[in-house]
Amino acid sequence: MRIVIVRHADAGDREAFAKLGKPDSLRPLSTIGKRQMRSAGRGLVALVPECARIYSSPYRRARQTADILATLWGIEIEECDELEPDKPVSQFPDLLAAGNSSETICIVGHEPHLGSLATWLLSGEEREGFAFRKGGACLIRFWEKPGAATGTLKWMMGPKELARLK
Repeated sequence: MRIVIVRHADAGDREAFAKLGKPDSLRPLSTIGKRQMRSAGRGLVALVPECARIYSSPYRRARQTADILATLWGIEIEECDELEPDKPVSQFPDLLAAGNSSETICIVGHEPHLGSLATWLLSGEEREGFAFRKGGACLIRFWEKPGAATGTLKWMMGPKELARLK
């Protein structure tokens, strides 16, 4: 199994959005973020041409990022509460266990949650480790069922590097 982990693209200023009196879960991608993700997404799809499923945080900015990728890959999205930023990464193996060992799946979410997930999959440690740029991604390969310290990092790129691949 291969897992592509993607951080949502730019969503503007958190504090400015909070002043509108709306919850952070509703903060959308900015115009720059949408453009950034379309460009990075084309590069990501050139690098990973097939993906079976996308799991997305239910937060608007992550879902919008996932929508862009789903359109490029021509696949569906499944929203997962496990990808909300405050959830423990150790909940994830149950979700990943349902996948086929030969397929690629994509996970779209938030920092520092995604960095902690990548660190856990690679080292078994539940702590912040990797730092994903907005619109950035990595690919982790598994030769057995995904879980703590079972993955191998194949690559990690920011959105500018991904955009150059298209």
